[in-house]
Amino acid sequence: MATIKDIAKAAGVSVTTVSRALNGYSDVNAKTRERIEQTARDLKYSPNSLARSLVMNKSRTIGLLVSELSRSGAKDMFTYEVMCGINDAASDVGYDLILFSTNSAKQKQKSYTQLCRERQVEGVIMQGIKRDDPYIAEVIESNIPCVFVDVDVEGEYVGYVTTDNVFGAQMAVKHLLNLGHTKIGMINGHDYAHVSQKRRKGYERELTDAGIPIREEYMVNGQFLEPEAEIAAFALLQDHPEITALFCASDLMALGVMRAAKRLGLRIPEDLSIVGFDNILLSEYTTPPLTTVNQDKYQMGYEAAHLLTAMLTDGGSERQSATLDNQLVVRESTAPPR
Repeated sequence: MATIKDIAKAAGVSVTTVSRALNGYSDVNAKTRERIEQTARDLKYSPNSLARSLVMNKSRTIGLLVSELSRSGAKDMFTYEVMCGINDAASDVGYDLILFSTNSAKQKQKSYTQLCRERQVEGVIMQGIKRDDPYIAEVIESNIPCVFVDVDVEGEYVGYVTTDNVFGAQMAVKHLLNLGHTKIGMINGHDYAHVSQKRRKGYERELTDAGIPIREEYMVNGQFLEPEAEIAAFALLQDHPEITALFCASDLMALGVMRAAKRLGLRIPEDLSIVGFDNILLSEYTTPPLTTVNQDKYQMGYEAAHLLTAMLTDGGSERQSATLDNQLVVRESTAPPR
């Protein structure tokens, strides 16, 4: 395997010059740099990334930290799509990505800074963090850059990427109102999720604008999980059979609602219209196909990595956050009430 000494000998320059040219230093003449890079290609030189990180004190690695990563999230593929976007954006600027998980037990043992140092990452993208997560305060106080997914927090080294959850929920409810529904319930996530607050706000705002009173008893939590949403929806529809439509804060919960409706003998959409949120792959293949609010999960990840690597390579920019648009995807799970 060729070394930088071999490149230096073949190119007729010093080892130091080869090292600085291959590591991107600007004090190397352009023609010399080009000759060194061509020589490296001719010799099929492969750099030692560990040695380079020790010399430059940079790992060229970012982390995706997911809270409570588990098999329950495999069905919606949300994390996977976000991770694909992160990986592509990081690769575009020469960064590698590693995935690691945390939970409340691990956070008591290791701080955010300790975790980053152990994994040798220059910065982190965090997903699935709850409003009361102790890592949020640690991130703000740390000088290790971080970009949150769906948590609206900013600081000197902190940014976020999200979608317009309020307007997304409004689009969903507006669609049901336009069909003629007035008894519209909501299956929300849980009280510790930022998106739960935003989507409830959009649901309530659209009903209020339409002159329809907000009824607390029409809103229940499904914990962003299919089984819990099925249990919550079953009880809600039993207690309030007058409800003709449900807005679900995630597609995964909408799947649970469909199961509850089937158990109750309700036809979709003839007896009950359902709108989800996320536009996961499975939403196209339900029976009937699910009307939902599309979030571009891949683009969320890509934008998060773009913001983070900008902080790492050029100190960032004035823009450290991004809010992406959502789109309503109308399929066959919604119809006018009987």
